[in-house]
Amino acid sequence: MEKEYDLSKMRSRKNPYASKLKKPVTMRLGEDVINYFKDMAEDSGVPYQSLINLYLRDCISQHRKVDISWHQKP
Repeated sequence: MEKEYDLSKMRSRKNPYASKLKKPVTMRLGEDVINYFKDMAEDSGVPYQSLINLYLRDCISQHRKVDISWHQKP
């Protein structure tokens, strides 16, 4: 192994994993939702934020759509 290396001839390249990095966001979640995932986290040993991310990723892969029905008064 050399004591010093000449890195001046190295070329930089884009990080191939950059598109896979997580982006921090601020969300307002109901206390019941947080407690649900925290309880699941205790049972599984996976951090609750990771579980929320996995659940949302599953929704994407399954092409799930939310069904929002607002009840109107007659």
